[in-house]
Amino acid sequence: MPTRSPLEYELTPDEIDIGIRWVTLTLRNVGDADLHNLSVRLNSTDTYQIDVNGAGNFVPVLRVNEAQSIPFQVTAQGTARLFASIDGQRGDEDFHWESSGMRIVVGLDVAELVSLYALTEPYPTLGSTVTLEATIRGLAPNLGLGLEFWADTPDDTFVSIAKMPTDPIAEGETVQYTAEFTPKTEGIYILHAYLFAGVRRIDHTTENLSITR
Repeated sequence: MPTRSPLEYELTPDEIDIGIRWVTLTLRNVGDADLHNLSVRLNSTDTYQIDVNGAGNFVPVLRVNEAQSIPFQVTAQGTARLFASIDGQRGDEDFHWESSGMRIVVGLDVAELVSLYALTEPYPTLGSTVTLEATIRGLAPNLGLGLEFWADTPDDTFVSIAKMPTDPIAEGETVQYTAEFTPKTEGIYILHAYLFAGVRRIDHTTENLSITR
């Protein structure tokens, strides 16, 4: 299981069908102190694709070397990443913890977005051109997909950067596609890449970018 101190964690299954489904988060305390009064939540990075139902679960105590499995109900229509967050007490101190993202595949996907990077100078400034690079990996035979780049800008607008078809991507093949845009506002941009098979969105990933004057 992956580890982020003081917990090992695992979300199963990592493949589910479309609809209302159950997944199980398993936590093991690998630290040196018992954890108490834990409010455990499962969160989606893309609630359009997977929405977690309910407010979370309460674990009174998770002792050293003890493991506990916690069920969560989700409504799924596409692949997304989920992460766990916990608030509670570790000894006499308040405790907050988050896992890394855990990818849940929904239905049969023909490809996945491996990464999205903003290829820039170390400190990009207003007026400089930013190149976005999305890496796609084929998972099953396909006739080509749709790829879109978008940006959440510092002035709270959602801007389309580029939309493009891909060539057919063979199973196991990894390819890169790029798009360019010129930031017009100083601040933090949240960059998005969306992957479509026909009209169905099959993956989504993000990258943050800071622009200065």
